[in-house]
Amino acid sequence: MVRIADITLPEFPLLLAPMEDVSDPPFRFVCKQNGADLMYSEFISSEGLIRDAIKSRAKLDFNEFERPFGIQIFGGDEEAMALSAKIVDTVQPDLVDINFGCPVKKVVSKGAGAAVLKDIDAMVRLTSAVVKSTSLPVTVKTRLGWDDNSRNIEEVAERLQDVGIKALTIHGRTRAQLYKGEADWTLIAAVKNNPRIQIPIFGNGDIDTPQKALEYKNRYGVDGIMIGRAAIGYPWIFREIKHFLQTGEMLPLPSIEERVEICRTHAHKSVEWKGEIVGILEMRRHYSNYLKGLSHVKEFRNRLVIVKTLAEVDSILNEVKEKFSGLVLERQVIPLSDDQFPACAV
Repeated sequence: MVRIADITLPEFPLLLAPMEDVSDPPFRFVCKQNGADLMYSEFISSEGLIRDAIKSRAKLDFNEFERPFGIQIFGGDEEAMALSAKIVDTVQPDLVDINFGCPVKKVVSKGAGAAVLKDIDAMVRLTSAVVKSTSLPVTVKTRLGWDDNSRNIEEVAERLQDVGIKALTIHGRTRAQLYKGEADWTLIAAVKNNPRIQIPIFGNGDIDTPQKALEYKNRYGVDGIMIGRAAIGYPWIFREIKHFLQTGEMLPLPSIEERVEICRTHAHKSVEWKGEIVGILEMRRHYSNYLKGLSHVKEFRNRLVIVKTLAEVDSILNEVKEKFSGLVLERQVIPLSDDQFPACAV
């Protein structure tokens, strides 16, 4: 078992990465159904929470089904971070997570996210302010460093543990890399193997198959892994990894019928949470991923992204199921370029 303060997780837990405009309650629902052990809100601006920005406040919503559940905040001002942690307290999640890894320009330019990697003292002050302002366990997600000349994650881990964080998730790239190249897990392993480190260390970056999850578990010795883009349109990744770790065998791939029904569940939850107009509009980004690999599916996809009612969505999904019934697809790993990648899947 892995413990984050009073939160008990299974041995080698699988975490769902917080991804802006992706990991909302409907998406988290289907991931939880398929085995995600710990999930987080989309990342929330501390300044937005304080201003009572509608979008920021809406991101605090979660369901009891999702527990254990963390709310992730970001910012570059100690007072704002402390106050936002107090606001998070009021909705009673299981933990507060701090984003020190988002590499996108609009966040970094405000001195938040990965920008804080350039100033470890500031990172420590911000973290300490949050820890002192909440009764909840505080965790952090970050990267190896700002660039190859400042891969300072070992120092970061020690200092953040010293001010009271209860777990650390590390993405195996620097901010300068964005999402390019291969994630380097050797420094994640160095943090985990540091005798001073007593908190759980979770690894993140490039885990997109059950085989790779087992390989990285054995090679780097982390306490668990966080999965981001591999779950987009493929929430089955969590159950596949768990089964492979337990048995050494691959689960059968999801059938067309199951793909359609999970997509349908996602759409219904989206409408339930956001209303029909917004729910259907925001669901449009997901159809390509759920249906990826189907031949001649463009006609259905093009119709799905213009319909305006849930009944129409259901009708088209029924057509897809009928047309492709019995077809078994190969497993799809969805490559995303930097400009397509959800911000911020640290």
